[in-house]
Amino acid sequence: MIENVELPIGFTLELAKHSDILTQFARLPKERQNSIVEGARHITSKNEMRHYVENMFRESAR
Repeated sequence: MIENVELPIGFTLELAKHSDILTQFARLPKERQNSIVEGARHITSKNEMRHYVENMFRESAR
């Protein structure tokens, strides 16, 4: 996945609950992964993180 970058713990925990999303995330170019991780760093609640992870790829599916 991302090398030498510490992932926010809440982001990691949510990804672990959604193997399909984790697989999609792992296939992204590193630049896009870094952008998503940076977005996750600004999230302050568990509920918001869940929503963030569950909706990461919804817009790309449209």
